[in-house]
Amino acid sequence: MSILSLILALALEQLRPISNRNPIYLLFVRIANQMGNGLNAGEYRNGVYAWLIAVVPLLAVAVGGYWFFAKFNFVAAMFWNVAVLYLLMGFRQFSYAFTGISKALQSDDLQGARQMLGDWTGQSTSELSEAEIARLTIEQGVVDSHRYVFGTIFWFVALSWFAGPAGAVLYRAASLLQAKWGGHGDVFGRFADTAMDALDFIPVRLAAISFAIVGNFEDAVYCWREQAAQWMDQDYGILLASAAGALGVRLGEALHQDHTVKFRPELGVGAQASTDDLVSAVALVWRAAILWLAVILLFSIAQWLS
Repeated sequence: MSILSLILALALEQLRPISNRNPIYLLFVRIANQMGNGLNAGEYRNGVYAWLIAVVPLLAVAVGGYWFFAKFNFVAAMFWNVAVLYLLMGFRQFSYAFTGISKALQSDDLQGARQMLGDWTGQSTSELSEAEIARLTIEQGVVDSHRYVFGTIFWFVALSWFAGPAGAVLYRAASLLQAKWGGHGDVFGRFADTAMDALDFIPVRLAAISFAIVGNFEDAVYCWREQAAQWMDQDYGILLASAAGALGVRLGEALHQDHTVKFRPELGVGAQASTDDLVSAVALVWRAAILWLAVILLFSIAQWLS
């Protein structure tokens, strides 16, 4: 059921894309913001309670819906999985901005590319050069591909045998809460950071391995081993270093932001990332996703045969 649900959800997303600005997403973000403001009393336990209050009801709905439909037949349960996955995962969730930036750079619309990248990442982009925009776009695309595709797929498959789409719901909810509450050094958001680190530990490394397999294997492994630990976030460092090595380009490095130069570690080997490499980055993610589906299919066939 897992592989069929994934294929159908991805196909549906390609035929009828859904934006990450859909009402369900916006409602959860609004609730997360309200909880962050209302429950943050400056203590670690408040962050734990808030995280559980936000996530557990969603898991209950995901699991309850799956068990309810499974009582009827296999097809009904599978369509429940597809519906939930369609809302949570897919390339189109992040590729709108990626494609728009690529087209803007190809048409020499540097200001338009800066605006779209700023809206996407929430960073200051008014001073970025074309090469810096290309680097930052690839970096954000790789990270988002993991959050919307690889991490979501991993946890869906890991828990689907008894909990339906609960794994995908758990991962995406934790990802959003970490983005809203974590990463700021606040005690309230520390549990959201810890939960996301735990959920990302295995899928990040599997995604990095898949980038190496479908790209330049030797360079990807070298960059992972030698450069990943230098990045601010080690999990993202593993992803970006592996992707940069697989593509044969350099990511990281300095950015001109907020009227200063922000120095970052260098990731990757070869030439500096350019506009032409945006297409290669999308192709790398697609090949890695196909590899994941092929592996899941083989495991599913082995399970059916046994």
